[in-house]
Amino acid sequence: MTLQLATPSTIPDMVAMHIVADAIVLAARAHGEHGVVARALTRDHGVQPGYVRGGRSRQLRPVLLPGNGVRAEWRARTAEQLPALTVELVHSRAAIHGEPLAAAAIEWVTALVASALPEAQGYPRLFDGLGAMLDAIEAAPAARGWAPALVRFELLVLAEMGFGLDLSGCVAGGDDELAFVSPKSGGAVSRAGAAGYERQLLRLPPFLLGEPVSGGAELVDGLRLTGHFLARDVLVDRRVEPLAARDRLVDRLKRAVA
Repeated sequence: MTLQLATPSTIPDMVAMHIVADAIVLAARAHGEHGVVARALTRDHGVQPGYVRGGRSRQLRPVLLPGNGVRAEWRARTAEQLPALTVELVHSRAAIHGEPLAAAAIEWVTALVASALPEAQGYPRLFDGLGAMLDAIEAAPAARGWAPALVRFELLVLAEMGFGLDLSGCVAGGDDELAFVSPKSGGAVSRAGAAGYERQLLRLPPFLLGEPVSGGAELVDGLRLTGHFLARDVLVDRRVEPLAARDRLVDRLKRAVA
């Protein structure tokens, strides 16, 4: 389905911005009577906002669902102007928006990216990671199939934002099994190094160290671990609202993997 894509002959000679790229829709909110302001993630140009004329129409609403893959074109005459955005649907994930748990996961991961990333800065690893995360949600028959990938994706967001955890060795000097993470430093702590302080630390699930997932408790530990650092370091001030979407998702995941 091709929707209002401009051709080279229709592009103004003088433009301050012109981007054509594959993108993942992150969010769309109504603007005016018929339009929508959408935000989408591109591989090389990062998060880009744009105004979609007629975006609230029956034809375009399914295209602008968060998580959909699109071919997008942004055009603006001045640097201060909100670009006009036209989209062509490449991959629809509309079907899984009807599945409550999968829909909650898509809502969270797209809201996380939209809130955490500064605009117009390329994050190729996050673009690829988000695409892989969405594919996993779409393909997995149950939450256990993609919940570990969700924890790893959140770790990737933390790392790309400059708040990566250090799981390479024990920050307390221990040399046995890594089993905890310091909630202050984000560094791993061995079981011996944590002796007497276990209740003050966050549990490190073995699947984040390359082991197979052994049960739902590990997944809950992983989500608690990443959630702590996302709330503390990334989703702060005006960006705190998406945490409500995560809380809803985590509650459903706990029931699904119990």
